[in-house]
Amino acid sequence: MASYKKKDARAWARERLVGCSAVTIPSYSSDLKNLNERGIRHDIASVQKLGYTYTLLCSEVAITPEENAQFTAWARDTAGSDFGLFFHASFGTLEENIFAAQLAEAAGADIVLLSYPSQFWPTSEQEIYDYTKKFCDSTNLAVMLFPIPLWGFERVHPAGMSVEFVRRVLDDCPNIVAIKSEQGFPLIAGATEMYRHFRSEVVISVPIESDAIPLMSLMDLQFSGTSNTAWMSDYYPRAFELARTGQWEEAMKLFWQVNPARNANGAGAQSYAGGTGVLNRTMWKYQDWLAGFNGGPLRAPAMRIPDRFMKQMRQGLLASKLPVTDDPDNEFMVGRFPC
Repeated sequence: MASYKKKDARAWARERLVGCSAVTIPSYSSDLKNLNERGIRHDIASVQKLGYTYTLLCSEVAITPEENAQFTAWARDTAGSDFGLFFHASFGTLEENIFAAQLAEAAGADIVLLSYPSQFWPTSEQEIYDYTKKFCDSTNLAVMLFPIPLWGFERVHPAGMSVEFVRRVLDDCPNIVAIKSEQGFPLIAGATEMYRHFRSEVVISVPIESDAIPLMSLMDLQFSGTSNTAWMSDYYPRAFELARTGQWEEAMKLFWQVNPARNANGAGAQSYAGGTGVLNRTMWKYQDWLAGFNGGPLRAPAMRIPDRFMKQMRQGLLASKLPVTDDPDNEFMVGRFPC
């Protein structure tokens, strides 16, 4: 159960949605039939140790609502009550997302990252509004709105979610407490527009670390996430906290130190994101494995990660003077805690 009442969700977020959120991809048994409890607990403990205050429990990996609830329960038990857990509303239908959210809430989730199914194909703003409002009405949890070109909403408006649309759902859905602002990605226009219009009402998240740290010289950001940054170990929570507390020049020193790793990540992401609209979670899990996380196999359908990108990711971390495992890449699919 959430630690706040639904009517108080925005006040809760203003106070508690602070710091950075990583993404935790569940681990599975070697036969892919079950969740890997030890691997999951290791990853949650690891991300917490690195200084993250939240993590997204990723569900875009062929996991059932019931398994996702177990994933959440283990994460809550491992991290304790003060660490934040995002439920990932990325199941196949609105009804399944509502069901999964109810299970996750009971298991200990704090907040929702609202995604939209691949099969959801709106041709009007009203359809997007109806989906969003029905989901928000169905849960007691706080919700982070997530405008991004992945959903294909640009057929309705060039921004995907316009200022007018966001204004409407904020007025009608009081448990929308934050905006993960990526309209027009890779441009920063969505982040700056959402910040200009809505920063006094909800928390504005700039999840892309390469945007957030520079923009913090101009914008007062309290939270960033959810994003693929834990593979750079404690760099991002450290840099974000420095920038948030007025030590922006020190944050930028770290920013430039990790640029080789950032460039390697960008090269990998460019190989799939623009053409598929689907994130390569295998690549993300490999990146985390390089930093000491469990790794291990994912259920089909799962993208592959070519060897050339593995080498680039590893070399990027070495060049950035960030922690990186000495284990050979063939150990990635086995995982550190196989079962």
